[in-house]
Amino acid sequence: MSIPQSYTEFEATLEKSSPPSSWPEALQALWHQAKGDWEASHNIAQDMHTAMGSLIHAHLHRDEGDDWNAKYWYRQAGRPFPTVSLEEELTQLVNEVIA
Repeated sequence: MSIPQSYTEFEATLEKSSPPSSWPEALQALWHQAKGDWEASHNIAQDMHTAMGSLIHAHLHRDEGDDWNAKYWYRQAGRPFPTVSLEEELTQLVNEVIA
């Protein structure tokens, strides 16, 4: 399966049991988060030593309510703590990865 070209295409893949292994790690991590599998998403993100990995890691800790840890990871990513909802942030992250 190819990389989705839009968030709508990404959403359509959520009916599958797993993301395609050919997808970038960032997109796989976001797919797991969108499916509600925080642990699987975190396992991928914590091994990504990139700004996007830090950003996904931040989003995950924000989702669990650990703002202190999330703020650390947003700083690592060079981004401010978001003011948008978690859902909107997830959409923004997916769009950034597939752009």
